[in-house]
Amino acid sequence: MALLREEKEIIIEHFRQHEGDTGSPEVQVALLTTKIKILTEHFKTHIHDNHSRRGLFKMISRRKSLLEYLKKKSRDRYATLISELGLRK
Repeated sequence: MALLREEKEIIIEHFRQHEGDTGSPEVQVALLTTKIKILTEHFKTHIHDNHSRRGLFKMISRRKSLLEYLKKKSRDRYATLISELGLRK
């Protein structure tokens, strides 16, 4: 269920702010969004997997915190990220 190295590198390459950037809020939110989508698909077939569901809720909470931070820091970067990832707001 984990992200493959190649997929992760593609996401980082697309959302990074500068060369060698792996920890900016945009990259973190994009990686979390991909993991959330994977887990959401997992729960369509494994309804009673409550241990993984807890991890999903933690990821959603972390993504929400990062988005709030980015919204305070730079409204333009926030709006661009939301539109690229297809998140509502």
